Amino acid sequence: MGPFELRGRAPTLHIAQHRGTGPPVVLLHGLASSSVTFQNLLPLIEGSHECFAIDLLGFGESPIVLGSDYGLADHVAAVHRTIRTLRLRAPFAIVGHSMGSLIAARYAADHPRQVRKVVLVSPPIYLSPSQLSRGIDRRVMDLYLRAYEYIRLNKNFTLRSAARVERLLSIPGAMDINERTWTPFVKSLENSIEQQTTISDLARIRVPIEVIYGSMDQFRSDAVLHIVSRLDGVSTHRVTGSDHLIGKRLARVVSRALG
Repeated sequence: MGPFELRGRAPTLHIAQHRGTGPPVVLLHGLASSSVTFQNLLPLIEGSHECFAIDLLGFGESPIVLGSDYGLADHVAAVHRTIRTLRLRAPFAIVGHSMGSLIAARYAADHPRQVRKVVLVSPPIYLSPSQLSRGIDRRVMDLYLRAYEYIRLNKNFTLRSAARVERLLSIPGAMDINERTWTPFVKSLENSIEQQTTISDLARIRVPIEVIYGSMDQFRSDAVLHIVSRLDGVSTHRVTGSDHLIGKRLARVVSRALG
């Protein structure tokens, strides 16, 4: 879908997958990806849940909006409008992967009556380095933020690197960084990941929260995950041998978390 101008109303997003029967589950993929993220998860849950996998604003087959900041508020508004079109009769579980988990957390905080459970998979939850007490944790956080800034400011390097990395991923097509998605990518990176308030969003949620991440996830912050684990209503699950993507092992843990 081609770009269009933002005219004060959030667009409706593309529902890439709708299958299964049972309690509804909304699936939100991560930055620079699409609903292909959930290819290992959907077969495990479609027998017990009605699954809706949504392409996020600017990615997959959803619209690219000129003038959008692609901050969490923009992503949540588009997801909210899309979910309204589904006319769900019962509260739903919301599953977010990577940046999608940040969107899921904000959505659940802003729309508490709609959500019965939140499942955050490989969440890149960050704080500013100054908010962390240990020197090593501050240095690691600063490294992440500097790396993200470099990625945003060096387009040619990022596009070349993304093309190489994509060929090595265990889920084909899981990375969607190209000329078409460049603006949604860099704006989402800056305004939804680097500048986030996810810890505060999680503190506002009053339904169960399951946080699932791999021991080899290269985007996690152990210091922040420790803080998250101490919030009311949060259960954390560390999956040995899993990386950032939802491979088969991580998918099984997510499936069990949904019940």
